[in-house]
Amino acid sequence: MRRILRALALIAATGPAATAAVAAPAPPCAAEAERQALKLLRFHSDGDARATVDPASVRSVGTVASLVGTRRFQVIEAEGSIDKGDYRIRLIYAPMPGSCVLMGQEILERSDPY
Repeated sequence: MRRILRALALIAATGPAATAAVAAPAPPCAAEAERQALKLLRFHSDGDARATVDPASVRSVGTVASLVGTRRFQVIEAEGSIDKGDYRIRLIYAPMPGSCVLMGQEILERSDPY
């Protein structure tokens, strides 16, 4: 029983360190999503030059069902800001070999209006 507890303690102690050393690969279309997120943020702010997107925040957050058919779209999320406002931007891509086909996008301000 003590051996099992020691093994579990060792796994718990080294697990996060071992997984932190391996970075998650960038999702397909990450570079395109970063550029598109910046375009959307600037459009949303009437071309404000202070709009920025954090490249480290670009990540895949899963899939959504297409409106027609049985396929799924890839959702890539990025964090952006304009002056003092922070935003979450989600871009929806159709997974096709060799191309990034943008199918939809959303932008939400990170705030509490209530």
